[in-house]
This record gives sequence, structure tokens and C-alpha cells, in this order.
Amino acid sequence: MGYVIGIDVGSQSVKAVLCSPEGDTVATATHPCSMDHPRSGWSEQDPAQWREGIRATVHSLLARPALRPGEVTHLGLACQVDGVVPVDDRMSPLRPAIIWLDRRAERQARELEERLGAAETFRLSGLNPDASHIAPKIMWLRDTEPEVYLSARLFPPVAGYLTGWLTGHAVQDHANASSTLLYDVRTREWSPELLKAADIDPRLLAPIQPAHELAGHLTGQAAAELGLPTSCQVVTGTGDDHAAALGAGVVAPGAIADVTGTAEPVAAAATGPVFDEERLVETHAHAVDGTLLVENPGFVSGGSTMWLARALGCSQEDTFTCAEAAPPGSDGVIFLPALSGATAPRWNDRMRGVFHGLSMNHDRCHLSRAVLEGCTYALRDITDRLSSLGLGGGELRVVGGGCRIELWLQVKADVTGLPVREVLVPEPTALGAAMLACVGAGAYPDTVAAAAQMTRLAHTCREPDPARAEAYQLAYARYQRVFDALEELAR
Repeated sequence: MGYVIGIDVGSQSVKAVLCSPEGDTVATATHPCSMDHPRSGWSEQDPAQWREGIRATVHSLLARPALRPGEVTHLGLACQVDGVVPVDDRMSPLRPAIIWLDRRAERQARELEERLGAAETFRLSGLNPDASHIAPKIMWLRDTEPEVYLSARLFPPVAGYLTGWLTGHAVQDHANASSTLLYDVRTREWSPELLKAADIDPRLLAPIQPAHELAGHLTGQAAAELGLPTSCQVVTGTGDDHAAALGAGVVAPGAIADVTGTAEPVAAAATGPVFDEERLVETHAHAVDGTLLVENPGFVSGGSTMWLARALGCSQEDTFTCAEAAPPGSDGVIFLPALSGATAPRWNDRMRGVFHGLSMNHDRCHLSRAVLEGCTYALRDITDRLSSLGLGGGELRVVGGGCRIELWLQVKADVTGLPVREVLVPEPTALGAAMLACVGAGAYPDTVAAAAQMTRLAHTCREPDPARAEAYQLAYARYQRVFDALEELAR
């Protein structure tokens, strides 16, 4: 094996890491992306942005002195989950991608639920019949844009589309497939019952194979665009949540991965099916072949801090600094992180964000801290539920932009009661993709071995502070009551 590149294709940026033959991260690169919101509740991206992001980051990595392009032998992808890209026979997109944040297919999600029942849908797929998933989005295209639907050869997820662009073969791993609402999480294959309820032909779906298996070599065109040789091989890749869990070393039951980005997925690994009767967490296949990832797909977390910074006319860094001036519990101010609906403590598309308990003595510092705390109360909803399901009895491992905010890390420990450990690698999701590439290259026997060698964790944990426990327990109880009261208005 030579050098490998891992690429994280998110909704706000494309990030890449270059790893040495020994598995060390030797360079990183990033390139911005933007989302379009043509209507309320709609979120789209032009796939050309992802291709340009991959080109830009790979060229940046190849600019490293003394690195020859021919030394890069393998490439892996970790891409945003739940996006769908209709493509034609030439693997060209027929329209902008409908991405994870999009809510337009709520009617189709309800239809799917009515045809099969929410309980049966959850029993088969491990998922809530929610508009975020791919099947309702494909149904929406069939109902609303029939010309696109009839022209499409495939409806791959983001990772499937990009493997098709890179190799000519669109494939997806079990993790991506398990988030479609068309996959049986027990049998690890497409579900005849779910396909029938959605009325979707499985031939329209990208084939499934393990995340570390090879998808193919770079095509001549892709190789020329990236500046890499056609001998470079591409592995199937996985979803960004799943790769972030790999980057955090969450490959077996124990620790919880807390991915603090625009949204905040929270996940724990499981060796067998775990179905949450309350449906707060869903059950997905993991990028670790044969393992499951029980997760909440994420409330708007970093997105809430970005929103507040825009509303206050300052930078996110300013709001984090300002939050330190407010006391634990924000003097009674409670924030619900439901700016795009809620996934904790219950899933409810109609919920919206709110500040509660404002008085004349409150200022931007209280608002700033309340946003951090409100996001952490939603995190506690999920960690408590995982604990009740027998998962995640160890530490909370934080990855993403949130792991660089000292105050937020301590609030996470104080509110959840869990020890909090930072993942020190600069781009853990891209590193997870690189791990898969290393396994595909034969450098490690499996992803568990790759994670054991390549994950970098802080030597010590942040422990909960008992002095703040009472204040946060009272504030968390208020958060729950505010959510209950607002949910009555959102029915």
C-alpha cells in the first residue's frame, strides 16, 4: 500500500486527509460548499460542488513536497447520508440533489407509513417513516417530477453517485442502504415489503457491498481531473456519521460518538439488532461490516450556533466567548434546538425553536450559553435513551467543530453526567474514509484493526462537575417541560 486519501463530502464543505503507508495523517485540505433552499423546507445541492470540492482538496494534498501522484494507491469516501441524486445512463445528474435536510416528502412519508404501518416499518428497517430518508424522496420525484423519474437509471445516495463519477460503477455500502427505508436491517438486503409499500423497483437502487470493498479504479476522466493515476483504486465508502464513528474509534459497544457539526448525530455501536420502542434512536448498519450503529441522526446543533451568530450580527467565536460570561443554567433561559423540527426528545417535524424564560436582565451572553445548553439537553435525551437500551456505558467521544469549544465540552460532561473525551485527529470523518481505504488496500485485516491504529484520542477525559449538577438537573427538567408545552401547540 502507498498513500491513501479519505474524503468527507458534507453539506457545508468537502474535507480530505492524506494518510501515509503507516496510517498517519500527514496533510489535510478543505473546500467550501453551499446549499440552496428554493422553497420553505427544501434543501438542495448541485453535485458539481462536490466534484469541485474533491478536485480542489485532492490537488491541495498532492501539492505536498516530495509526494508523487503515483504513490496514492487508494481513495475512500464518507458522504452525507439521506441525499438522493437521480442519474442517467451516463451517470450524469438529472437535477440538483435532494439532501438530508430536505422536508418536501412529508406526504410521501405518511403514505408509506399508512401502507405498511409505522410499527412494521420500524420492525423491518429500524427507521422512523420520516421525510428525511431516501424512499419518500424518490416517491416525491415520481409524483412531482415524472420526467426526471422516468429518465433516471439510478437513484443513488451521495456516496453512490460519487463512486459512479470516480469509477463508472455506482455502488453503496450497507450503512447508506440502511438509511433508505427500503433495507431490512436484520437480513442486510433490500426488503420486499418496504419496496412494495414504496412501489420502487430495486433495479433503480445502487448495488450494496461492504464499505471497505473496492468499487473500481479511477476512470481516465476522473484520474485526469484529480491528477491521480488510473491505477488508484476507490473503495465503496460509507456515510459521514458512520465514518465519524470510525474516526472516533466507536467500532464496538461501549463509547458513544457525538458528532458536533451543523447537525449533531449521536451513535453507539451494537453487535445485534436493537430496536427502540420509543423510536428516539434508529438502527442502521455500520461501516464496520456486520455491526450495527444505533443512532439519532441529529438535531440542529452547530446550525443553531450559526443561526444565533447571524441573528446577533457577530461571529460564532464571539458567541462562544460571550457564553462564558453567563452562569450554568443561563439564569433560567431555555433554548429548544428545533429550528428545523425536532429529533429529541421526540421526533416532530412541526416543532420549532424557542427561547423561554427571558427577562429584562438577560443579554446576548445568556442567549449564547442557552443555545449551547439547549443543544446539550437534547444530547442528554439521546445518551440517556442509549443507556436504557444497554448501549454506550462508557465515555462520550466528541468529534467535529464542537470538540474545539472548551466550554461546550464541559457543559456536555456536566449535563450528561458522562466523561467526555476529544477525538484529536483534525478531520475524523475523512479519516474514517481513509481507514476504509486502508482496509481495502490490505494494510489492516478489518476496520476494527484500522481504527485501533489510526484513531487519536485525548489522554484524559473531562469529568462532570458535581457543583454544577443540581443547576443542570433543574434546567434539564425545565427544558423537558418547555418541550412538552410547545409540542401541544405543534400538533
